[in-house]
Amino acid sequence: MNPINYLDILRLAAPETIVTLTVLVVLGADLTVLRGKSLAARFNVGALLSILGCVSAALLAFTRHTEANLFNGLLVVNQSSDFVKVALLVLTIFTVLISTSGKFTDHVGEYLSLILLGNIGFMFLVSTEDLLMIFISLEFASLALYILTAFNKHNEKSAEAALKYFLFGGMSAAFLLFGFSLLYGISGSTNLREIAASLAGKGLDPLLMVAIVTTVIGFGFKVAAVPFHLWAPDAYEGAPTPSAAFIGSGSKVASFYIAAQVMMLGFAGAEGNAGWHNFISGWVPVVALGAALSMVLGNLTAIVQSSVKRMLAYSAIAHAGYMLLGVLSNTPASTSAMMFYVITYALTVIGAFGVVFVVEEATGGDAIKNFNGLSRRAPGLSLCLLIFLLSLGGIPPLAGFIGKFFLFSATVLADEKHLGLLWLVILAIAMSAVSFYYYLRVLKAAYVEDAAADAPAIKVPALTMIALVLLTALVILLGCAPGLLTRFL
Repeated sequence: MNPINYLDILRLAAPETIVTLTVLVVLGADLTVLRGKSLAARFNVGALLSILGCVSAALLAFTRHTEANLFNGLLVVNQSSDFVKVALLVLTIFTVLISTSGKFTDHVGEYLSLILLGNIGFMFLVSTEDLLMIFISLEFASLALYILTAFNKHNEKSAEAALKYFLFGGMSAAFLLFGFSLLYGISGSTNLREIAASLAGKGLDPLLMVAIVTTVIGFGFKVAAVPFHLWAPDAYEGAPTPSAAFIGSGSKVASFYIAAQVMMLGFAGAEGNAGWHNFISGWVPVVALGAALSMVLGNLTAIVQSSVKRMLAYSAIAHAGYMLLGVLSNTPASTSAMMFYVITYALTVIGAFGVVFVVEEATGGDAIKNFNGLSRRAPGLSLCLLIFLLSLGGIPPLAGFIGKFFLFSATVLADEKHLGLLWLVILAIAMSAVSFYYYLRVLKAAYVEDAAADAPAIKVPALTMIALVLLTALVILLGCAPGLLTRFL
């Protein structure tokens, strides 16, 4: 047996190592040099250090061209995983930027460190093909998200939301671990490819069916798919808005990437069929049912929300349904389309939460009425909001439209001969049309309704405005030139 070379491990995990060192630097600086400084100064310096660390890690991951598989899939490094890491680091940078104007906590170093630690968990999550490492990485990231949800000690809803998130997360971990243990018992391996090879040709025995269902339930909680979505609205509403942005973006990217890996690699040969009038038992019809329920319930429930953050939570549930189409289609094209969709969605939703955060800080709430007259109180901010919400609704030529076009096309072409998945695409298009209503309610408040006569102009912090302008530009650019992203997918 060859001795373990820890330098090789550190070299392959260099982006994660850089972010880990950044966590130590941010914590150390906040507890020593910055102690006694103003909250704004601590946030600005901490954000600068965090961004420098993330940029360094992203440049390393983007420029290296390494292919490696350590310890039988425990750590897998390739161009695909490195690109997803870059996307996660970019999302982290934007989350940090919109956090700089926050007044919800005095524990700046701890808050920024938790965002970086959650991202480290996501980065390891997309760099493995081993069930044990998947579980450990997912729970490591989840622990950071639970604490981030509870970070606003001035808001009782924050603690309540974190408790619900933690309880539902613990339940999902139990289901996921149970499913993984059954897979190990059936196959004798924790490596996804070896599991698939062991299951090949054996058919769907009862243990495998239970493993499929419990694994889908576990991931369903993580991505907030119906009927495992109940934690999401409370977590999005109660968490500090930048934390909600990170939960709705980074966790979506990493969770959908690894869910596709587990289902398409680990359960290869047990797919089944979700075609209309041609259902065959397997994991595809289970995921198809979750996708359909998520699209319907998410969009219809979002209509009646008065809180914009809760509306975005139910919108996220609906978008999880759209993204699941890329998993159940089970083709390389659909997986690429899903990753394009989830990355552009993540960029858009961070921008939307960034606007909500500014309005919330200025007006004291996130109700739709708090957005009244926004176009006159903060024209630049309202323009950013317009782009983000229209993209989420799927209006051309924005990134949201291109993402849906790619994803729906790939889903139809996955069964081009029989068009068996066409029913799901038709449902998705219909529900996308429904979503216009609740997005337009917010835009109506911003552009049509009048603010109170004594309502002052809203001053947008410089760093937050820079982040929102960059996100707006990316949403427009990736809609007009999607090849900038698709060539890496």
